[in-house]
Amino acid sequence: MGELIFVLGGARSGKSRLAEARARQIGGEDVLYVATTEVGDDEMRRRVEKHRQQRPDAWHTLEVTREVGAAIVSHIGDARVVLVECLSMLVANPLMAPDVDAVSVADDESLEEAMQAEVISLIKAVEAVDATCIVVSNEVGMAVVPPSPLGRLYRDVLGRANQQVAAHAGEVYLVVAGIPMQLK
Repeated sequence: MGELIFVLGGARSGKSRLAEARARQIGGEDVLYVATTEVGDDEMRRRVEKHRQQRPDAWHTLEVTREVGAAIVSHIGDARVVLVECLSMLVANPLMAPDVDAVSVADDESLEEAMQAEVISLIKAVEAVDATCIVVSNEVGMAVVPPSPLGRLYRDVLGRANQQVAAHAGEVYLVVAGIPMQLK
């Protein structure tokens, strides 16, 4: 069983930079980078491409939007570090599926259960592999209350997911304005 490091913060807080630096420090070139973003438009495609170019060439990249835990176990190889970027997108992916009705989504317990299953699967994968796992996520609990049912559901589910991952982590960092603060 490997170690779990959890890094969270707001948008553009520096959380990814910290996570990538820790991944290099611990794993060198033996890093499995797990990208969970589902590309839905040209702007997101450009962002993803920019992230690809910034990563070290030696790192193996796994792009997977569902069943991330199983994918990690299947593709771990010789990686000393697994960097999951990010839990926020992993939780958002089921909400953004084309067949999801945003109006009634807040009352849909099966959707919340699906998102919860992803988080549990990720935690089990972390426990199953012999590598340090670094999970990145957005902290959304300090923002204003979202105006839509979909936004509130996302905030609530991600907040619970963050709590679960933090509870299993040996180290937890909150990054604000580029400054990491170790919480655990």
